[in-house]
Amino acid sequence: MHLDISTSSRIELIDITSQIEQQVRDSRVQSGICVVSTRHTTTSIIINENESGLRSDILNLLEHLIPPSAGYSHDRIDNNAEAHLKAVLLGSSETIPVIDGKLVLGTWQRIFFAELDGPRHRTVNVTLISHP
Repeated sequence: MHLDISTSSRIELIDITSQIEQQVRDSRVQSGICVVSTRHTTTSIIINENESGLRSDILNLLEHLIPPSAGYSHDRIDNNAEAHLKAVLLGSSETIPVIDGKLVLGTWQRIFFAELDGPRHRTVNVTLISHP
């Protein structure tokens, strides 16, 4: 299974929790794990709270830690080294337990697709592994 995502900004966080929950329901997996992963080296999958200030803080932290145009070697190829480096920090996948046909997330936890080199059309893999 997969999700197709069209991003609208150079860097943004998109809450994909509802779409993932729907895929879990459609799969009828009752017990197991759900692996959400990105196919792109300039995007990430993270879990955190969907609060506007926190989303802004996360993006600002990334910009502070890895600023654009800082003389990265990869920029000589396609000028997006900072996006690759941010993706390294955040990671490309998350694994969430499935119990009683539902994702097991904390009260405030949401699944985000992090676009770090947009806008673009992207694909997210959703792999469900059932436990008997």
